[in-house]
Amino acid sequence: MAERATGGTAGAAGRAPTVDQPDKIRNVVLVGHSGAGKTTLVEALLAATRTIQRPGRVEDGTTASDFDEVEVRQQRSVNLTVAPVIHNDIKINLLDTPGYADFAGDLRAGLRAADAALFVVSAVEGVDGLTRMLWEECAAVGMPRAVVITKIDHQRANFEDVLAACQDAFGDGVSPLYLPVVTNGRVNGLIGLLSQKFYNYATGTRTENSPGPAYADQIEIYRSTLIEGVIQESEDESLMDRYLSGEEIDTKALIGDLEKAVARGGFYPVLAAGTGVGALEVLELITQGFPSPPEHPMPEITSIDGRPVAGITCDPDGPLVAEIVKTTSDPYVGRISLVRVFSGTLRPDMTVHVSGHGLADRGHEDHDVDERIGALSSPLGKLQRTTAKCVAGDIAAVAKLSRAETGDTLSDRENPLVMKAWTMPEPLLPVAIQPRSKADDDKLSQALQRLVAEDPTLRLENNPETRQLVLWCMGEAHTDVLLERLSRRHGVEVEKIELRVPLRETFGGRCQALGRNVKQTGGHGQFAVCHLEVEPLPSGGGFEFVDKIVGGVVPRQFIPSVEKGVRTQMQRGVLAGYPMVDVRVTLYDGKAHSVDSSDMAFQIAGALALKEAATKVPTLLLEPVDEVSVLVSDEHVGAVMSDLSSRRGRVLGTEPVGVGRTLVRAEVPELEITRYSIDLRSMSHGTGTFQRDFLRYEPLPSHLVEKVTG
Repeated sequence: MAERATGGTAGAAGRAPTVDQPDKIRNVVLVGHSGAGKTTLVEALLAATRTIQRPGRVEDGTTASDFDEVEVRQQRSVNLTVAPVIHNDIKINLLDTPGYADFAGDLRAGLRAADAALFVVSAVEGVDGLTRMLWEECAAVGMPRAVVITKIDHQRANFEDVLAACQDAFGDGVSPLYLPVVTNGRVNGLIGLLSQKFYNYATGTRTENSPGPAYADQIEIYRSTLIEGVIQESEDESLMDRYLSGEEIDTKALIGDLEKAVARGGFYPVLAAGTGVGALEVLELITQGFPSPPEHPMPEITSIDGRPVAGITCDPDGPLVAEIVKTTSDPYVGRISLVRVFSGTLRPDMTVHVSGHGLADRGHEDHDVDERIGALSSPLGKLQRTTAKCVAGDIAAVAKLSRAETGDTLSDRENPLVMKAWTMPEPLLPVAIQPRSKADDDKLSQALQRLVAEDPTLRLENNPETRQLVLWCMGEAHTDVLLERLSRRHGVEVEKIELRVPLRETFGGRCQALGRNVKQTGGHGQFAVCHLEVEPLPSGGGFEFVDKIVGGVVPRQFIPSVEKGVRTQMQRGVLAGYPMVDVRVTLYDGKAHSVDSSDMAFQIAGALALKEAATKVPTLLLEPVDEVSVLVSDEHVGAVMSDLSSRRGRVLGTEPVGVGRTLVRAEVPELEITRYSIDLRSMSHGTGTFQRDFLRYEPLPSHLVEKVTG
């Protein structure tokens, strides 16, 4: 397997690597927490295959993956990027993903486009909770995985401790293929546990030696564990008995079984990487152990009207089915769509059908349109290298698809299809913004629509009640990046303002009120008098209008006018401008004039009566209360429950979910959880998630009324 590495096949940054067959492709996503070394590992793999002359540095802003000016300045990835390389005639699409929870949309896009995952874990920081969650997510869909422990040459690195942490976090089947050799604080090479050879990198190039007797005991311990793990996954049921009886198992047979187990997602090899060490071993693992696109299950595909479509495979000659996994927009270049082709072949200038469905709640309108493919390119960082086609299983960039958005399906115009959308996390941090100037206001709408097209984790809301423009984001870092893109890419300056939570009003008691609209000015005047009784209804009662007029004191044609006037005033509110709810209004008396009474006169009288009622009984402000479900590690349950209680929440109960996790259910006022996504992330060290759903309105405590209305 990786121990047969002899070198890479030379590539070139200026020439797009191409293949014609899906089995010559590997799509690999790099996953891990921010700072674990994913981008640095990509640089090492690019250099090892001679795609670039020398690896760049994150600290210098010279890496191929992190080319966005935000990434250069913050020294961390915020975008999904693809870096194709060729190794031993296999094209590897390396998908570098952000490691920060705010950019989970790009991470999920990387998982969708990939057929296997490299979990990158730092030998200094170890495994964090977010990486554990991602491992479980990949396990749920059976995605093949391997672990690369990076920074093994760091002075605080501890390979064995981090290996043990990985085995504890990820479970059975996690076993090292190599052991790093450290001499005088420097990593000189790797010992292959199957071949029992020392791969020496001390001179800058790889040579093979004997590891020597000093490592014999350590090799024996790890090698036995590795062989037993491989044998357990072997299809040869006699292999374990032969091994336990003392028979020497052929290394080639073990490597073959290991490769099959990795491709099936039943065994998870651990590799090591540091400066100048480990890149070739990672490349060999990818090319020989990870599955090709035809071996990966096809996502669910339906017709436009939702009927399941079967029989589509990863065939370059099959019907076109491709998906846009990421969209970027530039005011000068236009939209660039990163596309994974699942079936068929994508070529420049062909006309395709673009289908987008299921994200209307986030600002993405359902659409079915035909569009013409522009230029096809193979991206390497910001460099776009022209390519003639993109076959099934491969990834390419398409220019100037004007309607296509992230998550859309591209298919044949004559046979339009839709791929089932991948799961996206819900944005739960609301941020209210306003343009700084009239010029910014004129450009804001179009700029925001471009951001929404790029990022399915962003939801845009024009709240009609609070009259605020609200961006629903994944977190503060996500918000900052979005606002910076508005400024730098689109020339739109906005500022954050205090978020208003939509409240409601209701009456705190029963009373009678008079609405008198009498205006006689010598000509046609207004005459309408109505007597109303108002009373509160239980929460959720809505609005009831009761007609108790007898004797025709209010003509029948004007009774709906009174109701209309009452409803209009309820929408405007009577205390702080919030809509009024849960009220019964009874019209029991009134007066009319044969000439001066009219529909509008009685509408005004009904509104005046409701306003007078507000002077006779207390008017209550009601706040929305959400049902909140928080999924958190067991160790953080106490802190979460205490925090929810401090937010005027009522904890309803807890229940275990899987191993080591608990679901906490509570009812919490919306006023108290506008920034809960940030606080929960801090409390749970990035591992907690929550959902919220509107439950009902409840009276706002008196000590908060002045704060809200002031």
